[in-house]
Amino acid sequence: MTAALTIAFVPGVSPAKWARVWRERFPGIELRLRPIGPDDVDAALADEADMAFARMPVSTQHNAIPLWTETAVVAMPKDSPLAELAEVDLADAEVHVVDAGPVPADIDGSLDLVEANVGVVVLPQSLFRAASRKDLVARPLVGAAGTRVALVWRDADASDTTEEFIGVVRGRTANSSRSQPDRPGGTDRDGTDGARPPRGGAKAGGGSGGAAGSGGGKAKAKSPGSGKSGGGKKSNTGKGPTPGRGKMRGKPSRGSKGNR
Repeated sequence: MTAALTIAFVPGVSPAKWARVWRERFPGIELRLRPIGPDDVDAALADEADMAFARMPVSTQHNAIPLWTETAVVAMPKDSPLAELAEVDLADAEVHVVDAGPVPADIDGSLDLVEANVGVVVLPQSLFRAASRKDLVARPLVGAAGTRVALVWRDADASDTTEEFIGVVRGRTANSSRSQPDRPGGTDRDGTDGARPPRGGAKAGGGSGGAAGSGGGKAKAKSPGSGKSGGGKKSNTGKGPTPGRGKMRGKPSRGSKGNR
């Protein structure tokens, strides 16, 4: 395995619980956590990150395991009439929508407008909580599909180490081998089956609403303009392509990404 593993994560996603498990289980492999912007996933994977927690859709040339669905909420002032409701249907609400999401381009700016009573904003619940706006409250949005969070990586970065991290995220126990299924009864945060897909298995689409089955199938959807980095990152020394993954598209093997 590589000597280090770098995991990037977008705002609103906390990798803390998996980091604790990793450091207890693999103390000899350094885990580096790198916060990134919502639009920086491709750049991070092309640079030093081995894997990333990101919101779908993601680049169609990346592997993705959908993990859970975030609730879409409407952010509003505490004294708003809508705050008295258990959930909000914007079709029936006479209110100006500053940004209908699913993820505002400028979260802080949009919430500033909400605090100024300009209107309301739709965003993932995790991002609203992370913003910590004490003068605002949030209510679930009726009929919203929510946003899907996935663990994402490139074919060129696949290794025994990334497979072990997938196992940690999927709930595999320390005593199970990578060739065994994840622990019985393991579930994702959205309540779905936690079985780990085989390496080189099915690829999930880039859609945000569960383009792949939430049982853990790895996915890849194709969209224009999102090609991989031209190279520079190497895979483990002496490792050939993993069976079933197809060609590596001429990239050099990456040997010391974790040691940089």
